[in-house]
Amino acid sequence: MNIIRKTGVWISSASAVLILAGAAAAHAATNCDSALCNPLNAQFSDIPTFIAGFLQVVVLIALPIIVLFFVIAGFKFISAQGNPTALGEARKNFMWVVIGALLIMGAWVLATLIAGTVSQLVGPSPNQNVVPGIGQNNA
Repeated sequence: MNIIRKTGVWISSASAVLILAGAAAAHAATNCDSALCNPLNAQFSDIPTFIAGFLQVVVLIALPIIVLFFVIAGFKFISAQGNPTALGEARKNFMWVVIGALLIMGAWVLATLIAGTVSQLVGPSPNQNVVPGIGQNNA
């Protein structure tokens, strides 16, 4: 149990460092001379594409963490060795890992579906479905 707490603290600390490093990199990448400038590039200039991009980053970061916790749950099943209380704890851990994975993946799927519906209703934004570096004129 102590190892899981230490792992959770480590993952939380690493996530905070990554978020702060991303914010610093985004600020350093802006080339604006005015006091207030848009920190987002042209690809994320409207709300639906920003939300889709944000959730895509969350999913990319969360997938290795989800796999790690699936492995931890598997080790709990193996180390239970037939002990009913340890098996109950392993089942509970596995259930919460599955629920967390479904919530993260479901949020991404739901946001993608809502963005597709909204873009069909109001028309696509000029930046929608643009992959940086592909199909863009860098003139």
